[in-house]
Amino acid sequence: MKVRVQVMLKAGVLDPQGEAVRHALHALGFDGVEGVRQGKVIELDVTEGTTEAQVTEMCEKLLANTVIESYSIQM
Repeated sequence: MKVRVQVMLKAGVLDPQGEAVRHALHALGFDGVEGVRQGKVIELDVTEGTTEAQVTEMCEKLLANTVIESYSIQM
């Protein structure tokens, strides 16, 4: 079974990678981009019976730094 976890920086946390991408897009002539937030997608291949609570625990313990990142789970 595939599980997808999307991790993003929380609102208000500086995103230097996103800002670098925004700057590069402007340099390439894409002036309509006002902001970029960069995150990560983690795809897990888990056994049948793995619960959302277990995936949440994985996120809380390893996959996301919950001080500065939020996450969403798609099962």
